[in-house]
Amino acid sequence: MRRFRTPLVALAAAFLTVGAGGARADAAVGQVIVFGTEGEPVTVYEDPGGCHKLPLTAHVLVNDTSGDVQIHGDPFCVSPGLTVQPGYGAHVAPGSGSFSAV
Repeated sequence: MRRFRTPLVALAAAFLTVGAGGARADAAVGQVIVFGTEGEPVTVYEDPGGCHKLPLTAHVLVNDTSGDVQIHGDPFCVSPGLTVQPGYGAHVAPGSGSFSAV
């Protein structure tokens, strides 16, 4: 049993290293623009990798990046998301949610 553990640990470590190294290379390049209300400026996220909480007044999200953006119903990007393709936008519910870019 012991002789199988070492190769499995090495394989798992190699898989995690390769997976972590590839994530940054595919990060979205561009901007995500969020419109809230007419009385405030838009919020712009430059090269938005990772998870970002949406402003409380968020109303419309525009994906002007090179990759897909997921809109989530929770502030931590853990719930299933609505995919917004590059060059498209979507309405968001005010007061909740976040978005993640890959």
